[in-house]
Amino acid sequence: MTQLSSLPPVLVTRRLAPGVAERLTAHHAATCHDTDLPMARGDLLAAVRGRSAVITTLDDVVDGEFLDAAGPGLRIVANHAVGHHNIDLAACAERGVQVSNTPGVLTAATADMAWALLLAATRRLGEGERWLRSGRPWAWAPNFLLGLELAGTPLGILGMGRIGQAVARRAQAFDMPVAYHNRRELPPGEADGATWLPLDDLLARSAVLVVTCPLSAATRHLLDARRLDRLPPGAVVVSMTAGVVDELALAAALESGALFAAAVDNFEREPEVPSALLAQERAVLAPHLGSATVRTRQAMGGLAVDNVLAVLAGGAPVTPVTAVTAAR
Repeated sequence: MTQLSSLPPVLVTRRLAPGVAERLTAHHAATCHDTDLPMARGDLLAAVRGRSAVITTLDDVVDGEFLDAAGPGLRIVANHAVGHHNIDLAACAERGVQVSNTPGVLTAATADMAWALLLAATRRLGEGERWLRSGRPWAWAPNFLLGLELAGTPLGILGMGRIGQAVARRAQAFDMPVAYHNRRELPPGEADGATWLPLDDLLARSAVLVVTCPLSAATRHLLDARRLDRLPPGAVVVSMTAGVVDELALAAALESGALFAAAVDNFEREPEVPSALLAQERAVLAPHLGSATVRTRQAMGGLAVDNVLAVLAGGAPVTPVTAVTAAR
């Protein structure tokens, strides 16, 4: 642990992007976990004791045990993420603890990453790079590592929030007809020409499917083996949300040839990646890099700090999360 000041009212569970911690310590004493790895549970419960605020990440489970360890002085849990499935919102509400997240600031970077993965999967870039690095002989040939073209290919988006909408806007440059599924159909001005479809209808027409909906009890393993089987033969799946796609079912669909390729940016039990998925040559796998740009991580950290500063000054979080907002 790196002690950023002599008093410990604020805990930061992970090293922040350059320049972010200084904004916090200019106003409050803080202790920052000084590695990029999650804190062990016992260490976290010990470190949170007596804190007024904690900046957490998705690896930090905030439940009754965590809140009891912190004690009655805890006023805010500021999640350094747009997601918040690691936080028991009801338990926080019962104890009067505010919760915040970091929406909006990571939209462009995550949408860019979705497209990077989509292009890598459809054009088999991972396979190509591994081929070169292995030293295997190769030569240009008419049938060598053939991929898929995107122009005119139907794109489906599961989850048309900020990130899904940004993915849809980028699809216009590729002349891809876009359909989406949300719990509710968007007003026409927000859909950018994309068509709302019931989930099973969306799957049936999506030669490429990008998954950006948040993880919740309702969406966990929403794309199981049965629903993956509804995709057109040879489809491509890009998963930007851990837990929505059943990873073992995805690996099986790749193994059988039902899917042409898949790409996954984050995983249900990080840092664990299922061996069945690692074994698939046409699986493009990234270690949760969706928001991993300097500007975006600074903006996320800055927003988490803004939330802490606002609450400790007696105000409301800038971007609050409650059971009501989480259900939207």
